[in-house]
Amino acid sequence: MTMTGLSLRMEDISFTYPGAPGKPGADGGYCSFNLSVECFEPGARMALLGPNGSGKTTIGKLCAGLLKPDAGRILYNGEDIAGWPLGRIGGQAGYLFQDPSRQIFAPHPLEEIAFPLELRGMPKPEAASIARGLLAEFELEGIEDSTTYTLSRGEKQRLAIAAVMACKPSYLILDEPTTGLDTRRREILARTLRRLIDVGVGVLLITHDRSFAEGLEAEIRFVEGGRLLDG
Repeated sequence: MTMTGLSLRMEDISFTYPGAPGKPGADGGYCSFNLSVECFEPGARMALLGPNGSGKTTIGKLCAGLLKPDAGRILYNGEDIAGWPLGRIGGQAGYLFQDPSRQIFAPHPLEEIAFPLELRGMPKPEAASIARGLLAEFELEGIEDSTTYTLSRGEKQRLAIAAVMACKPSYLILDEPTTGLDTRRREILARTLRRLIDVGVGVLLITHDRSFAEGLEAEIRFVEGGRLLDG
């Protein structure tokens, strides 16, 4: 699996949550960001660190098209994504929620990966073959017919990443992926991400876990009060 590069850029983005008073600072509902991540080179990655409520998750959701900015532009390879359908954005940048259970919908892991491929018109046997390959790549062999709600958090996390990667995005946005993971499962996740980085997948990591970010050799940026600080 070799991925093509992606240039991700936010230009003069501002965003206010509905019903928020709009005063400066994420706690007041208002955020203002500028962010540029060049991911044409294999292995490009950035980590956003900051306290709860600082705006890290807001940046991730804006970059993934899950939130729409009030002003400014989000560019993929220089093209404004404002008019793109969410499916097209998802084909470029995959998003992992902080709680992987929020995005797992199928009753069994094999279906979780294969079903979106079938929706895109892929024949069922081919989709199942790709799903089995991804289950093996993400160290989930033997659980393809298990019930998804009985999986451990680490298994759910890897399954969610595998399902995202089935659509071959060039970029992966992960929101607090190490939350609730013990040392062994953190290392399994790190190995998974290193494999993706090695084949050219860009990573935007939203985290409190600086040591994990440093282990991936990510560029570290800080978010505070709804603003992305200079490096």
